[in-house]
Amino acid sequence: MAVDYAVIVVYLAGMLAMGWWGMRRAKSKSEFLVAGRRLGPSMYSGTMAAIVLGGASTIGGVGLGYKYGLSGAWMVFTIGLGLLALSIFFSARIARLKVYTVSEMLDLRYGGRAGLITGVVMWAYTLMLAVTSTIAYATIFDVLFDMNRTVAIILGGSIVVAYSTLGGMWSITLTDMVQFVVKTIGVLLLLLPIAVVKAGGFAEMKAQLPTEYFAPFGIGGETIFTYVLIYTFGMLIGQDIWQRVFTARDDKVARWGGTVAGTYCLAYALAGAVVGTAAKVLYPDLANADDAFATIVKDALPLGVRGLVLAAALAAVMSTSSGALIACATVANNDIWQRLRGAVTRRADGEPHDEVKGNRLFILAMGVAVIGIAIALNNVVEALTVAYNLLVGGLLVPILGGLLWKRGTVYGALSSVVVGGLAVIGLMATFGILANEPIYYGLLASLVTYVVVSLATKPTDEAILADWRERLAGRDPEAERRTETEPVPATP
Repeated sequence: MAVDYAVIVVYLAGMLAMGWWGMRRAKSKSEFLVAGRRLGPSMYSGTMAAIVLGGASTIGGVGLGYKYGLSGAWMVFTIGLGLLALSIFFSARIARLKVYTVSEMLDLRYGGRAGLITGVVMWAYTLMLAVTSTIAYATIFDVLFDMNRTVAIILGGSIVVAYSTLGGMWSITLTDMVQFVVKTIGVLLLLLPIAVVKAGGFAEMKAQLPTEYFAPFGIGGETIFTYVLIYTFGMLIGQDIWQRVFTARDDKVARWGGTVAGTYCLAYALAGAVVGTAAKVLYPDLANADDAFATIVKDALPLGVRGLVLAAALAAVMSTSSGALIACATVANNDIWQRLRGAVTRRADGEPHDEVKGNRLFILAMGVAVIGIAIALNNVVEALTVAYNLLVGGLLVPILGGLLWKRGTVYGALSSVVVGGLAVIGLMATFGILANEPIYYGLLASLVTYVVVSLATKPTDEAILADWRERLAGRDPEAERRTETEPVPATP
């Protein structure tokens, strides 16, 4: 195992080095939170693919393949579909807004009164997403070093918190690009073909397994529909995803770079399902389907290759964890703390105080909280389900309604968030956290409330909508007005 250990140690050291390098570039709020909005197509595509393909997509995707065969790809496949929909239909408009959070977008669209409550919901979602990603370190480090669960969470979480705090989005972007390359090599180019060969090829896999393992809809139509509601729609509105859209150099990069990343996700989904199917042939009696990834890596791969594939799994977890962490801290600082304070304190020259330092402190604080909650929490699936149910049930309708329906009002948006969120919580208490009914009926309640209340209240002020249209077109009316009112310097 010495070679495998060396690969992992070098990888982890490289992540910290990237964090230190990113710290030297993150000199402003824009650089720290959205990488200066300067990413080109290659780096944007790689980092976007890295954040959406986390531990659940890798370890969980292989586990679903083990349990259901090729149709186990549907969970990750719907993530890819969501990213494609976001990139093709919405990303250009989102990128042109030049905001930092989803709640800022809602304030622009509805007139400045929707941000706090939506910020709280988004903060809860990003916090739980970061927690569930952090818990996954325990599985990987247990395979690597037979490490205690708490120690594994602290080790993995501390490394992510360290490089995220140092350089913000620049560090996360650089590390995600490395993680994207490691995942591509480890999972697609190494684990996938080796697993298929070890299982005797596709002909032997078909001979050994029931025919439903190769049916495209074997996992069940209701399950696929639920995945679409939770993951496809979740990709459209999550702060962790939007914050990556904000890093694009322009709207074309956001659209086409995201389309490439979404297509990559579809290939990754199929790869995970095939690996899981091969693992079912090799190890037909595993007690837990989610152990399939670790088992096939540990037993079927040669030295060195095993370390690289485990590094790929670690990369998947770290990319999602760091993206969720900076999203959580950004929402906590900009959408909750700053609003509760009333406004950003400004110096006499009109410039804000050191916002990089403030956001850095919030990442550190949220990181410590995430590690603590991850140590105390056991049921990852339930925690992630609660997070996505609240996100989609509470925020999907007001966000997409704001982008697509002119008649939507701030009262409709706020009512939709409250009714949808409470409906989801009540239905989870009634039917169970993992039931399908909470997201079905919670989303329906949110939609009906948004439409009815919007139609029953006064339309959004035309001046607000005019500013909104200007921002969607890539112009900042407030900045232009400030420029027009500034005195013209005297000619020397």
